[in-house]
Amino acid sequence: MLGRTGMEVGILGFGGSETGYAGMSPAEVAKILNSALDDGLNLIDTAACYGDGEEQIGRAVSGRRGEFFLMTKCGHAAGLPGADWDPAMVAKSIDRSLKRLRTDHIDVMQLHSCSRDVLRDGAVIEVLSRARDAGKIRFIGYSGDGQDALYAVESGLFDTLQISVSIADQQAIDLVIPKAKERNLGVIAKRPIANAAWLKANASDWYSRPYRERLRKLAYPFLDRDAPAAVETALRFTLSTAGVHCAIVGTSRPGRWQQNAAFASAGPLPDRDYQRIRARWRETASADWVGQQ
Repeated sequence: MLGRTGMEVGILGFGGSETGYAGMSPAEVAKILNSALDDGLNLIDTAACYGDGEEQIGRAVSGRRGEFFLMTKCGHAAGLPGADWDPAMVAKSIDRSLKRLRTDHIDVMQLHSCSRDVLRDGAVIEVLSRARDAGKIRFIGYSGDGQDALYAVESGLFDTLQISVSIADQQAIDLVIPKAKERNLGVIAKRPIANAAWLKANASDWYSRPYRERLRKLAYPFLDRDAPAAVETALRFTLSTAGVHCAIVGTSRPGRWQQNAAFASAGPLPDRDYQRIRARWRETASADWVGQQ
């Protein structure tokens, strides 16, 4: 169950960034999502700024809307008139997401990595509250990291938290997740396998490069095992973290979601293995190894 939302989500959801950024065809997106829904997927996450990701998802699976919970994010104009975090723009973004996703409601609308200053102002929260009252959204979430995420949790304004948690990104385990757990927020781990950055010899994108550099220094022995075994350990580490309810993994490859779901189904890591990873992080991590937005 996803915290106080009461949503009975599976332990592994689908992260939709690739559907907007990876140049996938509608047929490819439909194949990946429909096969995953057939095999138990019931949580799909996306964002207004993921290229045409919302449209791809709406086109692919809106006919099965009753089979899954739907999360998206707002805050960035992403083509709409107005500045990021402008309340009028955010209201339009919510309506645009409903249209793109071909649905009459979104289960969780998340503010997308906004600052504490935006949260303190309160105007965008009011926009989301009005959308909830109008039945356009059911719950309000925050997606982000670091001190901004901590402020969001402590504000008491949110039902869910989406935050980076992985073998290469552990700030949230000490800083934010315990507070979210105290408040019974639904916690969704993003990038739970650290973008498999250790497998990318020439990782140059801003998501993967910091993780690859960290992992070189962390030098976890299990990363020298075959790729599937290492991915399984990484995913199970994230899902073993107290307070995490589920993780979202994106893919552009048919069958990959099912493979990750099988890894997740193996259950938590043995505590000694989990604690070794945590100890190595504490020994190695520097002060600038903060959560990746």
